[in-house]
Amino acid sequence: MYLAFRSLIRTFVPMQNAILPLQRLKMLLQMEHDAEREEYRLQSQRMSLARKVRRGICWWPVRVGRSYHNSLNQLVVELTQENPQDIDHQFEYGRPVVFFEAQTDVPTGGFLPHTATVSYVDGERMVVVLPSTQALVDIQNAVGLGVQLYFDETSYRTMFGALDEVINAKGNRLAQLRDLFAGQMKPERFSFRPLAFPWLNVSQQEAVNQVLWAKDVAIVHGPPGTGKTTTLVEAIYETLHRETQVLVCAQSNMAVDWISERLVDHGVPVLRIGNPTRVNDKMLSFTYERRFEAHPDYPELWSIRKTIRQLRENRKKGESLHQKLARLREMAAELEMRIHESLFAEARVVACTLVGAANKILVGKTFPTLFIDEAAQALEPACWIAIRRAHRVILAGDHQQLPPTVKCYEALRQGLGVTLMERIAGNLPSVVSLLRVQYRMHEQIMQFSSQEFYDGIVEAHPSVRHRSILDLDRPILWVDSPSPEAFVGETHGRINKEEAVLTLQTLETYIEKIGRERYLEENLDVGIISPYRMQAQYIRSLVKQSDTLRPLRRTITVQTVDGFQGQERDIVIISLVRSNEHGQIGFLSDLRRMNVAMTRARMKLIIIGHQETLTHHPFYRRLKEYIDGL
Repeated sequence: MYLAFRSLIRTFVPMQNAILPLQRLKMLLQMEHDAEREEYRLQSQRMSLARKVRRGICWWPVRVGRSYHNSLNQLVVELTQENPQDIDHQFEYGRPVVFFEAQTDVPTGGFLPHTATVSYVDGERMVVVLPSTQALVDIQNAVGLGVQLYFDETSYRTMFGALDEVINAKGNRLAQLRDLFAGQMKPERFSFRPLAFPWLNVSQQEAVNQVLWAKDVAIVHGPPGTGKTTTLVEAIYETLHRETQVLVCAQSNMAVDWISERLVDHGVPVLRIGNPTRVNDKMLSFTYERRFEAHPDYPELWSIRKTIRQLRENRKKGESLHQKLARLREMAAELEMRIHESLFAEARVVACTLVGAANKILVGKTFPTLFIDEAAQALEPACWIAIRRAHRVILAGDHQQLPPTVKCYEALRQGLGVTLMERIAGNLPSVVSLLRVQYRMHEQIMQFSSQEFYDGIVEAHPSVRHRSILDLDRPILWVDSPSPEAFVGETHGRINKEEAVLTLQTLETYIEKIGRERYLEENLDVGIISPYRMQAQYIRSLVKQSDTLRPLRRTITVQTVDGFQGQERDIVIISLVRSNEHGQIGFLSDLRRMNVAMTRARMKLIIIGHQETLTHHPFYRRLKEYIDGL
């Protein structure tokens, strides 16, 4: 047992009753549900359209494009932003949306009585699934049409249903896993000799073997840059030598896309349930919908569906087509089932989000093993949605990086943010494998994170230990920024415009030191990170205006911390924004986000922030002292 989880062991003492904490969890989830629903109500009533657009929860105005029935026989319509803006929006596959009419910044016609669902988003174009033909008619006739994210009641209903099923489980595998995760039972293991994987390091090999030995549960704990995804892909690949098919899930569509791509590159047939976040041919080619459409029997099915629609549309008053339609529907259902079973028979990995595991496409499907990637970012109720379909569970992630999103402070304070991965690690420390060698960062960039979050256990691989861009360059630099911050409302929090300018000046100066030609020849890249969305958007606008940086825009990514999870860049600059007389740093005190931001850098990390404000906090004081001591 290693030190990184000692605090968890103290926190999670095995409980006598495995059901009580789940009942409490259900109560906390209800608090979160109520808080989020109230937030949505207030947004809808009080927030201007311009502010909703800036926040990324609304597109307005939008243009209605072509409509059609997709391969799953859903009526869909294409929407395009009329005035596209470079704003981080929150639309993605599976999220519910509503439509409204507006002539000015204040909605005039109110919301249309239809809830739709996002199918996928690509740049300024969105495809949504409509509930009826009447919904299509209404949005086509709307004046000043807009589309806004709707409160996601379905996801909450699915999580509540999963918790109820787990709480009420008796005498089945779900009940066993529930009791096991609570520490009431000892996890069982196979006893074969460890397998060798020479292309992996020692800790990665140990982790893969732990997964293969586990009969019930295993955890792969992967600090930044330690090859968690590589290890997980190898574990999945080896598991498929013993099992015909596994389920792979993650909290977000982006995380599912990433692990799916890596598996496809490994030669594993993947069936992706739901549309990917990054819409390109490679990603779309392994989605259920695209595979369904490409099946040899699909043209016949499409023809039957078309005939059914035409008969309905052209039916004369009093004409009875019941028997004919019933026969055609029976033929269509038989073909759909044949295609469906064929697609699942070909797939070795079924991949979806945790909530997506409740998709009707998966009704009746169970899997020997469930792999949950980025498990430390997922609410426990969401994990149980997928666990219901599995015999054993493998979790991978890092509880010292981004936590789950919890909007209700009281629910967070009472423990809703504690993940299933943390709970199992605390109750069953023997199932945890820590990856100890990182392949991303210069040793001096890594060392502070290792000391603060991983008890100094993580070490740099020799290939990256002293890697730098410039000779005699300091890998970490802190640039003082005493410029005053400004508050721009709850939506975006804070902005510091002078610090944003300083951020770009610092980058321009560093690129000049490197040399523009060398920068381009070596394909160097830059990540500019700010914890605050408005600061990131403002910096992005400054990059567009910069004569020096505009030609290099393809090499520069500006994002929030959440947007950089799982990514890395040669050069990373962090704009911390906060600068005030009282030493208040707000949610910068969530140190896990800072851990993510700092560990995105391969060779150069530059932190820009007001030293006096930030060093009121002991973590930032230690960070400043560490940098000064290098």
